[in-house]
Amino acid sequence: MALAEDRLMEEAGFRMSEATAGDFFALLKPRVMSLVVFTAFVGLVAAPVAINPLLAMIAILAIAIGAGASGALNMWYDADIDAVMTRTAGRPVPAGRVTPGEALSFGLVLSALSVMTLGVLINWLSASLLAFTIFFYAVIYTMWLKRWTPQNIVIGGAAGAIPPVIGWAAVTGSVSLESVILFLIIFLWTPPHFWALALFKSDDYARAGIPMMPNVAGQASTRRQIFAYALILAPVGVLPWALGYTTAGYGVVSAVLGVGFVWYAWKVLAMADDDRAMKPAKALFGYSLLYLFAIFAAYLVDCVVGRVLMMGGA
Repeated sequence: MALAEDRLMEEAGFRMSEATAGDFFALLKPRVMSLVVFTAFVGLVAAPVAINPLLAMIAILAIAIGAGASGALNMWYDADIDAVMTRTAGRPVPAGRVTPGEALSFGLVLSALSVMTLGVLINWLSASLLAFTIFFYAVIYTMWLKRWTPQNIVIGGAAGAIPPVIGWAAVTGSVSLESVILFLIIFLWTPPHFWALALFKSDDYARAGIPMMPNVAGQASTRRQIFAYALILAPVGVLPWALGYTTAGYGVVSAVLGVGFVWYAWKVLAMADDDRAMKPAKALFGYSLLYLFAIFAAYLVDCVVGRVLMMGGA
């Protein structure tokens, strides 16, 4: 009887979902979401105003849900190109475990939930920034920039750079120069990070028809641009100390990390045009992940230690 009912539902255009909780969790892009949550948390802690711990938890949870919603909407729209790329073919939608409609509904519901929670319980500036981030990533980047221009990562990187500003705004109800510098660090980090990946995954992007920089401008031009961004990123990473927002401890750590980034980028610049192993590009990609985590961790530790010392001195 159950089989007959299932067959009738399929003939009528209905389909019982075969997705598991793990599939829906994968739609959230948990690795990307974890980085968003961490940088937003740093922005929240760095803000010079105290916030109730419960409200802080609600704010971070809402930002996490909003980031996950962006990932789900991205996977819904990009299912066609994900299916032809080895790196993404196993994702829930192209693999057939989650239908496009389920992914779209999931993303839209989470988007509304996250923005409304942040707006009603925290403040509407942070909620507006979160709504803008979701829209920018899901619509401007995913639906337009990604398939249209090799500058997709440069412009679209703004979406991934806003979380620390959202965290700051959740506490203060405003945006400051300090939070903008945190934004700039991520914004300038994004192109060399993703272009390093694009160098050794260029065949994947070519099959999908995505105009990544190595496929459009060539590997030599991409390597030069990676190095140029590294030269800009390194001093910007030190700016919080130079402007007096942190102690010299953060200044030293950020300077060392920046020199390391430039070194890895230099190795990429020096790669031969016929280098198929792409070890320098893979090394830069790995180091770039370490760089962003380490520089924000150093910022977080500097803020926390500084406040503890101030409280002890008082």
